[in-house]
Amino acid sequence: MSNVFIAFQKNEETRSIIEAILADNPDAVADDQPAMVKIDCPGRMVIRRSSIEELMGRDFDLQEMQIHLITLSGNIDETDDEFTLAWNQ
Repeated sequence: MSNVFIAFQKNEETRSIIEAILADNPDAVADDQPAMVKIDCPGRMVIRRSSIEELMGRDFDLQEMQIHLITLSGNIDETDDEFTLAWNQ
């Protein structure tokens, strides 16, 4: 099974996003570097708006992630509530 990944700039705004991704994807592993955080996950990664909102304490539009996004790998399936990365087979 191939990994999917997503990488964000390392800043105050992305802290809650990264925490939510790691909480919702138990197999995900964060590679914390000086200017970015890359998260690898085998097969599939789901990013939930509700989890991010809970940690941020405010409403969050998943499209806000684009501001802090560096790169990603995997096929994207996006709704208002979830952003999923997976390899379609």
